[in-house]
Order: sequence, then C-alpha cells, then structure tokens
Amino acid sequence: MDRRTLLATLASGAAAAAAPFARAQDYPAQLIKWVVPYPAGGGTDVIARVLAEAMRQTLGQQIVVDNRPGASTNIGADLVAKSKPDGYTILSADNAVLAFNEHLFSKLPFNPEKDFTYIGAIGKFPLALVVHPDFPAKNFKEFLAYAKANPGKVNYASPGNGSPHHLAMEMFKARTGTFITHIPYRGAAPAMADVMGGQVPCMFLDLASGLPIMQGNKVRVLAIGSGARSKALPSVPTLAEVGVPNTEVFAFQGILGPAGLPPAVVARLNSELNRAFGTPAVQKRFDDFGMEAMPGTPAQFAALSRAESRRWGPIIKQAGIKLD
Repeated sequence: MDRRTLLATLASGAAAAAAPFARAQDYPAQLIKWVVPYPAGGGTDVIARVLAEAMRQTLGQQIVVDNRPGASTNIGADLVAKSKPDGYTILSADNAVLAFNEHLFSKLPFNPEKDFTYIGAIGKFPLALVVHPDFPAKNFKEFLAYAKANPGKVNYASPGNGSPHHLAMEMFKARTGTFITHIPYRGAAPAMADVMGGQVPCMFLDLASGLPIMQGNKVRVLAIGSGARSKALPSVPTLAEVGVPNTEVFAFQGILGPAGLPPAVVARLNSELNRAFGTPAVQKRFDDFGMEAMPGTPAQFAALSRAESRRWGPIIKQAGIKLD
C-alpha cells in the first residue's frame, strides 16, 4: 500500500470512529419519541408527559409521547429494543420489562439485560394492603388472623395477572403462609371500584392510583410495603413494622433506550432527567402520586432492575404464574 492510500485509509477509519461521538455532541438534533407501553391517560403516561415537558425545555427539542400498549408492555419494549440506537427513541419501562416478564413469559422477543441501554430511574411508589371499610379486620394483626382462620375464603383483587399488585400479594402469601384467592381485573380502576364497593374485600393498591381513596377513607389501609413510612400516609405502619419482614413491594419506572446508545447521549438524557426532578411541575405530580423520585446514574438503575428481577423470580416460580 503506497503512502497516499495508507493515509486515506487511516483518515477514513478515524472519521468513522469519530462519527458517533460527533453525532452525540450534536444531540439532540431532531424530535425525540418517548414510547409509553400503556394507554394514554394512565399513571405511566402522565408521568412521562410531565417529565418530557420538563426535559424539552433544556434539551431544546420536542419530546413526543407515543402510546404502544399491549402484551404486558412487551409490544412497546420490543419496538424500542429494535429501534436505531441514536437516542431518538426511548421507553418508559416499569416492573414488567425490568423485573417480571422474563419470569412470566417462556420466551420474550428481547433480552431485558442485553437489548437495552439503561438511561435512568424515574421513581417508585409503594403498594399498600387495603380492605373495604366494613371488613371484619380493623387492623393488620386482625387481618392476618382472619386470613389464616379462613384459608381460600378471602378474595383479593388486582389490575391483572402479573401486575405488581398481583405479585405483591403472592409475596405476602409466601411470607405469611396464608391462602388468599386471586380475582384479576382488567385494570386498576375496576379492581379499586369492587374493593370500595365491597364485592372483593382486599387488595394491594399502589399509591399512584389509590392515594385519594386511601386518604378519603374509601378503603382502610392496614400496612404499606415500603422500607419506611410514607409521607403521604404517616400513620400507616410498614409491613416490616407489623411483623412481615423482607416484603418491600413497590412499582418503579425508568427510561430505557436500545442497546448501543452513545455514552454521551446517555449522559445527556440522564442529566436532563435528574434535573427535571427538581422542577415544580414534576415535584407536584410526584407528590400527587405518592411517588419518590430516584435520581441517579444509569448503572444504579440497571443494578436496581437486575436485583428486582432476582428478587421476584422465585416468587413467580413458586406461585406458578405464566402469561403465555
């Protein structure tokens, strides 16, 4: 190879190697699509939209929410996993993709550990054990005694098979040796309605959906599945306080992109996400939902997700839950 050819080859290689960095430096240069794997109007959608607006202001580009519900969030997740790794398609991911689905489905179209770039955690909100106000048990101790004295005769509602609410009760049953019968619904609203109406006596209910009815005494809150008492419900004891340790149950969310996102793009999105947590609009929405912001690094988010997967896998297997 002569000197001119060698120099041209080296220059071409250097340009190719620098191209992703150059693109990252220019990021974002166009509209960003934020995929939400749930219908519009739900809690995940609302959180994505308020964060998107806060992040837009400093990113300098529009962020458009694209609702892609279905298959326990697998449809939206698969779309993002197979998208171009340029930072212009991101995903709201929750317990389903981050921790549950790899155990609930025999086969997934993506690998949650290898097919995504972890950008940052959004936040978490605990689930609380609630009963209808007329239920015979007036506190947690009485509820546990009643459930043990009536195996299989107490029903519990959930928004659906494989939901955090369903699996929270399965973990509770495993920790307490109780037999409580699952009644799955198609969404949180009808499940809550039947618990408030007394058709089903109890459920694990997330604060994002249920805080208003908890604070309005439409249901009685017996215990909360958080590591510490909630600021929104300071008089409610944690499950650990009432004698059920190692039963922290919460829903959590974060942002994923396809595998291979340039590090500079990941750093920019993570920085803007963490900054958005401090804006008044985001803080108010999180307070409304009883949600705890989780600022941090992509590595911390990935570590939490993998730890949750390891924690829930045995519970799902023991309960024999499959969604396919």
